[in-house]
Amino acid sequence: MNRDLNSVWEKVIEDIRPTVSEGHYGTLLKPAVLSSIEKGVATVKTSSPIIINMLRERLVKDIEKKLEKYTGEADISVVFVPGAPMVGAKVKKRNDDGKTPLFTPESDEKKLSSPTIGHLPRVRADYTFSNFAVSGSNQLAFVSSSTVAKNPGTSYNPLFIYGPVGVGKTHLMHAIANEVYIKNPDRKIIYLTSEEFTNEVVEAIRNNDTARMKRRFRSASLLLIDDIQFVEGKEKVQEELFHTFNILIDKSAQIVLSSDRPPQEIKKLEKRLSSRFAGGLAVDIQAPDFELKTAILLIKAKKFGHELPIEVAKFLAEKAEDTRSLEGFLLRIITEATTTNSPITLEMAERAIGGMFEEKREHLHAEDIIKSVCEFYRIKSTQLKGAKRDASFVKARHITMFLLNKDLGLTLKDVGGILGGRDHTTVMHGVDKIENMVDNKTDYFGDIVGIRKLFRG
Repeated sequence: MNRDLNSVWEKVIEDIRPTVSEGHYGTLLKPAVLSSIEKGVATVKTSSPIIINMLRERLVKDIEKKLEKYTGEADISVVFVPGAPMVGAKVKKRNDDGKTPLFTPESDEKKLSSPTIGHLPRVRADYTFSNFAVSGSNQLAFVSSSTVAKNPGTSYNPLFIYGPVGVGKTHLMHAIANEVYIKNPDRKIIYLTSEEFTNEVVEAIRNNDTARMKRRFRSASLLLIDDIQFVEGKEKVQEELFHTFNILIDKSAQIVLSSDRPPQEIKKLEKRLSSRFAGGLAVDIQAPDFELKTAILLIKAKKFGHELPIEVAKFLAEKAEDTRSLEGFLLRIITEATTTNSPITLEMAERAIGGMFEEKREHLHAEDIIKSVCEFYRIKSTQLKGAKRDASFVKARHITMFLLNKDLGLTLKDVGGILGGRDHTTVMHGVDKIENMVDNKTDYFGDIVGIRKLFRG
């Protein structure tokens, strides 16, 4: 590559560095490569579609301004394309036996260059069937979801997927939406969480605009609602969902729902609605076995722009007691690699995870985390623990719940007590939400990395 382009890019990212977290700098900017500037268009290569999306959403304007500053050209537009190596990646030959933790049908190179599916709000283009790791614990859910995506509205309607947090329910729902859209872009596809559905119903009632809300949901060809268990006890929301459900089923529109438990175990759910939920196919996803945990770690690491050696993935999979531990272990390792600018090795993983347990036992306290979150978001601890529901406070509060639960191992009840006497179900919802956000909105990853750096020094 042209030496001048290298020099320009180094100046650009160093100028931007003070304005972003070290996590974002190490994951988003440092691995990227400025490959060309022609006719006012700068091409920047990076490692994957997920990194491209983050750069577009958060830094494209800053990059364009800095490029104009250091090239002397006006009105530069930046185009991001896949092609740069992963952070810490090494080119190596495949083992002769061809063994991998789990088989996936597409090569990594093909996955990284997959097209962006731009017009599906809230649906991630990189959540496809081709990059979903399959084993015995989730095979039935995978096959059922694939069948629904091929022929929506004709079988398994509704499809009800249930299982604990972090086992891939949301991934499968997004994969269904992506597959249906690719085959027929004219279909009206709506994906949202039950919380968002609830908010829309409440706002429609408040603004006396229920007719518009009814038209929106009842005209869908494919309706996917995540975490449906949170409609329990909400009578008006359940009533609207029941009528929408009936209309969509009658016109052969496909409905897909996810929950942390089967329909009959959702408390305060109307019997008529529970009956509708169970009227199609209900499939569970069990906690992942060792092989699946290993595969999940490898896939997630690549999404964050890192190559995870297989021995490290196996080590972390053995250490993780449940699916919730996987993300925490992986983020700890990536934080260490990013901070020290060194490749990920088994020795580093053993040191980092050992240190993580040591911190839990002796050094790290709840107030350290609370102080770091407040410093990171520039809010007061009284605001963090208070009742105000400003978006910035809620985000900080949920991340605090997540860190207290993951990094200190505190129970949901204990976390609730520390944060103003909140109920354990509220804390569970907050922790679950951040886990989903780390998967679905990866800018949360950078925030968590930055906060962890503060309280770990």
